[in-house]
Amino acid sequence: MSTRTVHLYKESIRKQCYQLFGSLDRLEAYISVVCTHELGHAEDKQLCQLADRMDQAITHRERAETALKIEEHAWKYAELLLPNIDQAFIGVIIEQSLAAYRLELGPEIA
Repeated sequence: MSTRTVHLYKESIRKQCYQLFGSLDRLEAYISVVCTHELGHAEDKQLCQLADRMDQAITHRERAETALKIEEHAWKYAELLLPNIDQAFIGVIIEQSLAAYRLELGPEIA
């Protein structure tokens, strides 16, 4: 994590786009969203601290909360970089992305 390197896997992104939207019509916009989200991880000043926390002896809930926080930070960064993107479009992507993390925390978060 200390390298702040971003890796994108084109075929995985294509599959995700198709699964989420049923077509590749908005693939270019989807790639922009995914890329800025990953840049959000790379730019997150708290990422190393949060990742270190994940390596500590913490409860399952604390681990889930930390993982959610890491993802939320990256999504906030993506939204800042994409102010003109269709909010419904990015909202679907963000909600789908965070759903598993929220589910891990239980129904009060999901």
